[in-house]
Amino acid sequence: MLQRSDFLLREDIIFLNHGSFGACPRAILDEQRRWVERLERQPVLFFREAPALLQSSRESLAAYVGAQPQDLVYVTNSTYGVNVAAHAFGDLLVAGDEIVTTDHEYGACDRAWHQYCVKKGIKYVRAEIPFPVPPIHDLVEIIWNRVTPKTKVLFLSHITSPTAVRLPVEELCARAKSAGIRTVVDGSHAPGHIPLHLSTLQADIYTANCHKWMCTPKGSAFLWVTPDLQEHVLPLIVSWGSDIPTADDGFFVDEHEYVGTRDISPFLTVPFALKWMAEHHWAEVQHDARALAAYASEVLLTIGGVESLCAIGQDAILQMAAVTLPDSTDTVDMKDWLYNKRSIEVVVHRWLGKPILRCSAHAHTSRADIDALAMAVNEYLRNTI
Repeated sequence: MLQRSDFLLREDIIFLNHGSFGACPRAILDEQRRWVERLERQPVLFFREAPALLQSSRESLAAYVGAQPQDLVYVTNSTYGVNVAAHAFGDLLVAGDEIVTTDHEYGACDRAWHQYCVKKGIKYVRAEIPFPVPPIHDLVEIIWNRVTPKTKVLFLSHITSPTAVRLPVEELCARAKSAGIRTVVDGSHAPGHIPLHLSTLQADIYTANCHKWMCTPKGSAFLWVTPDLQEHVLPLIVSWGSDIPTADDGFFVDEHEYVGTRDISPFLTVPFALKWMAEHHWAEVQHDARALAAYASEVLLTIGGVESLCAIGQDAILQMAAVTLPDSTDTVDMKDWLYNKRSIEVVVHRWLGKPILRCSAHAHTSRADIDALAMAVNEYLRNTI
């Protein structure tokens, strides 16, 4: 059974923010070091071997996420993947076309769509999701109601970063497919967290991090693109790609994989991480973490002024819990106080005018961690509100 000691996390910090950057276990970091040392023993040989090594790693990851290895490539994070998608559609769409999204998307990804599309006259239409967040079936209609004959792309998070809400991407991707609308899904929080099978999802582009819930080294993520769109999805960095005589993985893989010198050790560590997850009975790890997230919601909601972020009807499958705080909460001060005075690392921020606390549970989280958070939140709000 996994314990906190399996991670390098500082003992003096209550770490309830796995959702931001993950936390990598000692065993997986040791595996990454082995790859780095192999590189440094003979760097030229290593990069000659890199295509075959990356192919093997992609095959392992593809099997885990329900995809074909020639349809996905490694990228450093899902924001990079969204940038690739936005860059592609910036060339494919024309002024007046519309991209439908929500107002709960990650800010950096919003910026990517503005950079590559909005500046060209393409409209970026946000569906407004109210608080408390409605049940899944209502979310489908709220988002789909923003679709018009001019809608060409639907961009959604699988799980929203600022609010920890699971969006109904499965049904929306299916509707979009029937309507001839392309779909781009930011799955930053999905792998290792919720079930994922790309071959049946019906998305056109899907990008996600491995370094969050799968606990792989920082800088390991992937970009998956449906085959009929791949020729239009070009890399952000132009390097040798398919011009290399030995490159034979296909245009899409070659162009995105050969982007000059970069650290590929996080990518090569993924197969080991998947084996490590299986050996540690990942379904049980997820079950226990979900129970802790549910407990966090339960105890936080007993505090005066704290309210549920989601209406009844949102499923309890996530390892993150988010609640709203009293409107007058100074979120910057509260976050600083929790960290500096109570040694608690947790997300406290303001989103769409609402002060929100988001905590994450994983294999290193304990019930005592959640109790300490609840006591600290209660103390802070009692003394400041």
